[in-house]
Amino acid sequence: MSVFKTARKLANKTAAYFRYIEGEYHLEAKLGKEEKVYSREPEPATFTGFALFIGFNSRQALEAYEQNGEFGYVVSRGRLQIEALYEKKLHQQSSSGAVFALKNLGCKEKSNGRLLSEKQVAALQVEIVDNGLKTAENEAEVLI
Repeated sequence: MSVFKTARKLANKTAAYFRYIEGEYHLEAKLGKEEKVYSREPEPATFTGFALFIGFNSRQALEAYEQNGEFGYVVSRGRLQIEALYEKKLHQQSSSGAVFALKNLGCKEKSNGRLLSEKQVAALQVEIVDNGLKTAENEAEVLI
């Protein structure tokens, strides 16, 4: 059973989520300057929050939808928007929460501290170079 009949409806609901998390405010003049006064505070983007907002009852159900060709593109773009927001937080002083969240979204850390997605890790190629030494064929041939 699908939650959405068309990818366009899912795209519209996805866009509504990202507008919703920006919060609601009006401008007020204070001391000769306009300031935002929030009636609903902004909130951080989360994959679980995204899933709930667009009508799913679990992250796993949304991830299954991401595998569906018709809807997969829209869900993948939503995931990418959330990851981009977390990546921006990596440039702040305390970014450990963002690193944790990105790892839970499937990113892996490289030795230089940059994060890689699982797809990038899966594409890693290993080349074994012959160094001229004969490999031991059993434990007795191993010298310690």
